[in-house]
Amino acid sequence: MQNLTVLGTGVLGSQIIFQSAYKGKDVVAYDISDEILAGLPARWEYLKKQYKRDIPDATDEKLDAAVSRIRTTADLKDAVKDADIIIEAIPERLDIKQSTWEKVSKYAPDKTVFCTNSSTLLPSKMAPFVDRPDKFLSLHFANEIWKFNTGEVMAQPKTDPKVFEEVAEFAEEIGMVPIRIKKEQPGYVLNSLLVPLLNAAADLWVRGVASFEDIDKTWRIATGAPTGPFQIYDTVGMMTPYNLSKDSPDPVQKEFARRLKEDFIDKGKMGKISGHGFCDYE
Repeated sequence: MQNLTVLGTGVLGSQIIFQSAYKGKDVVAYDISDEILAGLPARWEYLKKQYKRDIPDATDEKLDAAVSRIRTTADLKDAVKDADIIIEAIPERLDIKQSTWEKVSKYAPDKTVFCTNSSTLLPSKMAPFVDRPDKFLSLHFANEIWKFNTGEVMAQPKTDPKVFEEVAEFAEEIGMVPIRIKKEQPGYVLNSLLVPLLNAAADLWVRGVASFEDIDKTWRIATGAPTGPFQIYDTVGMMTPYNLSKDSPDPVQKEFARRLKEDFIDKGKMGKISGHGFCDYE
């Protein structure tokens, strides 16, 4: 699997693109407009700095070579025409993912394996919308994948076991530690552990139990964790928790989404990637 196409160039999509190119893959970065794609050079410069900070052997030469292996396009047919594997990292909405996979199925060659990076949605909810359910599964990454390098591989009932292993091998080739999920689980292993923590932190903040600074401080001091839950929100970026919370039947989650939008998203405070979120990263 040398030719990778990544659908979506947001926080995690751009990381998958850059990490795969850094590990020698030829990558096509697809997004819905040239305007969005025009912002990627600045994202590559940001990621270069992170790699040089966290990876001892990340030289300018290696990082520039990674960028040279990335091609961008806003034409979906063009994006998938040579793909050995496609990883979808678009907004966390089932209807958008289903319609995207329907379109991809029309254009992708027969050889192509389809992977969703969905954080919470099951691959079996998307598999009926593709023309090759035996080649459809999940490959999920933790944020800051060059450093927190798990690749959670999760099949759905129709996934070919051989394809499952091929994707696990691909994950290893791009520097991930493959985590083989034995049955479908919303949130995989990572988010099954992480989301309850983040939801509890949001609940404490929205209800005025404590400031987000003190919630983070408590978690760091009492557990020895390097980051608190609101720092994790900043790393994930504001759009994912907003999309997950805005239609929740839980009034606290809805209020959390409203505050994210009014206090952060509408002000351009998108999290760590923008330099501002709950914390200031400049």
